[in-house]
Amino acid sequence: MIAIDTKVTAADLVPGLESLSAVARRCVDLLRERWNEADGTPVFTEAGRYTSRGWTEWTQGFQYGIALLLFETTGNEEYLEYGRRETVKKMAPHLTHIGVHDHGFNNVSTYGNLLRMMSEGTIPQDEWQREFYELALKLSGAVQASRWTALPDGLGYVCSFNGRHSLFSDTIRSMRSLALAHQLGHVLMGEQDERISLLGRLLAHAETTGRYNVYFGEGRDAYDVRGRVVHESIFNVDSGAYRCPSTQQGYSPFSTWTRGLAWILAGYPEELEWLETLSDDEVRACGFPAGGVAEISARYLEIARATADFFIEQSPTDGIPYWDTGAPGLSRMGDYRDRPADPYNEHEPVDSSAAAIGAQGLLRLGGYLARNAGSKADEQAAARYTQAGLTVSRTLLGEPYLSLAAGHEGILLHSVYHRPNGWDYVPPGQTVPNGESAMWGDYHLMELGLMVKRLAEGKAPQRFFDIRRPA
Repeated sequence: MIAIDTKVTAADLVPGLESLSAVARRCVDLLRERWNEADGTPVFTEAGRYTSRGWTEWTQGFQYGIALLLFETTGNEEYLEYGRRETVKKMAPHLTHIGVHDHGFNNVSTYGNLLRMMSEGTIPQDEWQREFYELALKLSGAVQASRWTALPDGLGYVCSFNGRHSLFSDTIRSMRSLALAHQLGHVLMGEQDERISLLGRLLAHAETTGRYNVYFGEGRDAYDVRGRVVHESIFNVDSGAYRCPSTQQGYSPFSTWTRGLAWILAGYPEELEWLETLSDDEVRACGFPAGGVAEISARYLEIARATADFFIEQSPTDGIPYWDTGAPGLSRMGDYRDRPADPYNEHEPVDSSAAAIGAQGLLRLGGYLARNAGSKADEQAAARYTQAGLTVSRTLLGEPYLSLAAGHEGILLHSVYHRPNGWDYVPPGQTVPNGESAMWGDYHLMELGLMVKRLAEGKAPQRFFDIRRPA
C-alpha cells in the first residue's frame, strides 16, 4: 500500500522537475538525431535505444507531444518548432485512422496540446494555425466516434482494434478526442444526414466502460473486488449481450493489469473536470439517457474513487505498481506491497508508466473533490488522493526511475509494454524486464511534470479541454 506522505508539497518536487527537463532535452535530441523514419514509430527501448513494434501506431503523437511539453516547461522554442513541424508533416494519417481506438493518444497529445497552448497564451495567437488545429481535432473526434458498437438501453462503445466485440479500458483516454470535437461544435454525420452527438457517444462509452470494465465489490463474480479493472470486455455484437472479461496485456481476466487500471484512473477524473463546464440542457439534448450533469458526475466519481483506492491499496509503498496484481511471481515476493517496489527483482517487472498515468488521476481526483467538497470526509479524501499523487510523483522524479545515463534515449525507466508476448527487453544477467523506457511512459511523465510544476506555481493543472478562443 502506498505510504502517503501527508507533508510533501508540489514545491518540494521542483528540483526533480528540473532534472526531468534536463533528461527530456537529452532524450528528444538523441532520438530526433538518430531515428530513421523508415523504421516506423519508436515504441520502447532495448538496451537504451528506441525501437519499433508494429502492433498499432499509437505512439507517434507521444513522440512529438513530448517535445511540445518540453517547450512548455522550459520555454525553449526549438522544441516548439520541432513538435509543431513534425505534427504537421507526420500526424495527418492518424486523424483519419478508422482502425484504432487511439485518437486521444496520438491527436490530443499533438494538435490538442498546440491548441491548448494557443488558447492559454503560451504560444502566439494565429488565426489560421488555430483553424488548422481545430479542424484536425473535429475530424479526429468524429472518426473515433464512428468506430461504434451499439448496445441495448442506449449504451455502446468505441471498439478496440480487436474488432466490434471488444471494449478496452484504454479507450476512456480517447474520449478526450470526442470531448474536444463536441466542444468545438462538431457532430458525426451518418446515413440520411443523421447528426450523431459526440457528447452522446462519449457518455454512453464512459457508462459502458464503468459498468463492465470496473468492479465495485458487489458480487458480480467470484473475483469482484472494489476498484479492480479488467482490460477488455467481450460482447456478442448480434445481440448486444455482455459475454466475459478478457485481457490482451494483463496476466488474466480475473486479475488487474495495472496500466489498464491507470487508464481508468486518469480518464474519469479528466472527464469529471470537463463535465463541470457543461450544462444540464446540453447533456439532456445529446440523446444519452441520463438525468443531468450531477447524476453523471456522481457516477464518474464513484468509478474514480474505487479505482484510486484500489491503486493505492495494491501498489508498493513508493507508489510504483507491478505490472499485474495477479502476476504469478508475486507469490514468491512475500509482502511486496509493504516495501518500495524493486524493479531489479527476479520474479516480476514493475510498470512505472502505470504510475505516471495513475499519479495524474490521483492529483486530478484530489483537486476535483477539493473544489466540490460537501463534507469533512470529502475534504479528507481530497487530501488523501492529492498527497498520494505527490508521493508517487516524487518517486518517479528521482532514481531509479528518472533516466540519468547519458546515452539512454528514454526518460522514464522500468516501463513494461507487453509482458505476455515477451516483447520487453531483459538485460543480460537479469530474469525480468527492467531499465527500459516506453514512449507513453515518457510522455505521461512529462504531462505529470507539467501538472506538478503548475501546482508548485499556485496554478491549476493543464486541462485537455482548455481550448476556448480568447475573448
